Amino acid sequence: MPANPFLTPHERQVLENATVGIAGAGGLGSNCAAHLVRAGIRRLVIADFDVVSEGNLNRQFFFRDQVGLKKVDALRENLLRIDCDLTLEMHDIKLNDANIGPMFAACGIVAEALDSAQDKAMLVDTLLPAGKTVVTVSGIAGWGRSNDIIARQVGGNLVMIGDCHTAVDPSMCVWPVSPRVGIAAAMQANSIVARLLKKNI
Repeated sequence: MPANPFLTPHERQVLENATVGIAGAGGLGSNCAAHLVRAGIRRLVIADFDVVSEGNLNRQFFFRDQVGLKKVDALRENLLRIDCDLTLEMHDIKLNDANIGPMFAACGIVAEALDSAQDKAMLVDTLLPAGKTVVTVSGIAGWGRSNDIIARQVGGNLVMIGDCHTAVDPSMCVWPVSPRVGIAAAMQANSIVARLLKKNI
């Protein structure tokens, strides 16, 4: 991919030299990864154990001919179509409190893109004490109310994105829908870029 003409040489170098982790390659993780690559990130560590299904296509960065593939393999293919010079470390593995630290040891910033509240908490509780910056998401189900999805700085190294209350609730027919998932994924990438460049514009 050609160098981003909207960034200074120094800004491009900062983004290209960074190693960013993404825990999960679903609706948040796959879309966040695409935004980061387009912004100029060249090194990603991505972990997910799932397989692309037809039900993923309504909100995740995959295509019909990739149904049945491992998400990490399909996402690698898609990201390399954006920029063939990426360094991608893809792990087909379920993250837990034993492997998540070593998995993202080389990453200064990690985007949390996991499904369950327990897994989200596990990631934060493991990586924050290790000195990592974590960008996590909570409360993005449903549709509408775009302005309710905000980024909150919590302490020095934790950013929380979402409305923090609208969870998936099958009993109320509240599901993850592409627009709000996409907003949150873009905000994750935006927060990561701003953190790396040490400024908001």
